[in-house]
Amino acid sequence: METAFVFGLAPWKGFIRSWLPHAKIYCRHKTVSWLEFRFFWARMIRNSRSPEVYVWGYKHPPFIEEFCRRHGVPFIRIEDGFIRSVALGATKAPPLSLCFDSPVLYYDPGAQSQLERILETYDFSADPTLLLRAQAGIERLIGTRLSKYNTSKDVDIESIYGPKNRKRVLVVGQVEDDMSILKGCELRMDNNELVRFAARENPDAHIIYKPHPEVLHGTRPARSRPEAVKAIAQVLDQDISLADAFETIDHVYTMTSLSGFEALIRGIKVTCLGMPFYAGWGLTDDRQQCSRRSARRTVEEVFAAAYILYPRYFHPEQKKAITFEEALELLHSMKRAAVAAA
Repeated sequence: METAFVFGLAPWKGFIRSWLPHAKIYCRHKTVSWLEFRFFWARMIRNSRSPEVYVWGYKHPPFIEEFCRRHGVPFIRIEDGFIRSVALGATKAPPLSLCFDSPVLYYDPGAQSQLERILETYDFSADPTLLLRAQAGIERLIGTRLSKYNTSKDVDIESIYGPKNRKRVLVVGQVEDDMSILKGCELRMDNNELVRFAARENPDAHIIYKPHPEVLHGTRPARSRPEAVKAIAQVLDQDISLADAFETIDHVYTMTSLSGFEALIRGIKVTCLGMPFYAGWGLTDDRQQCSRRSARRTVEEVFAAAYILYPRYFHPEQKKAITFEEALELLHSMKRAAVAAA
């Protein structure tokens, strides 16, 4: 049996034990000091059978990663997958999917993640069954109107946007101190600067700015004030679903948001100011480059890699691994139940 040492996960993320049934697990929820790590945990790790070290994202002291590198201990980062939950992660809702990656996570183009490696090297042409699953998954995801998070209510979008008489550009806001921006953007900007950038490139368009749901719900802080761009954009002040937000949109601007990929699967043009996992494969208008990404991919291939091959899915109540398709249907039933209970 392997031994898993998990550092820095909040106590409510104790669900990680169910995701690692193959291992004997030691969790250190609080931040570990260098002295504690050196004189206790380092010895535990070295004396354990087949040790692995797990951390959440990049929330760990650098000396842990350095220790693992020097001693050849697998160092694995954890992050939410792309089909997560009905409620926001900040509300402590357990995830239906997680990504386990090394040396970097999918949103960090500084080195090759496992997702990038799949996209660069996998022979999709030799796996038609996988592509059929991806095509069906795209259709089902769009048909169920689901996203990574699913807190918002359906709305009459025309009553919000008004009649369409010109090009429509949707600017997708993000949590501005999110690690995907810190790791994925060479050019640092906030959401308001992104709105201004889109407005400059589309001077005659109807610019619509959708702040991030966690900012609208107050669970994460805003670093820029949406009110400051109301003169050049329509600012959405309610948490509407992406499925509604994408209606009648011709072009999406984002830094690194997953929303950009959800626009791509709907056939909407996407401009990326950063380098999210779906950029660099010939599908997006990229303002940042990654020389490692030389393969040309279809939307179905990127979907197959990101939603089927890369993450793991897990039933939080039955405590068992499930497929992407099962996770999507489970999320759909959870969403219906949440709507019925509201």
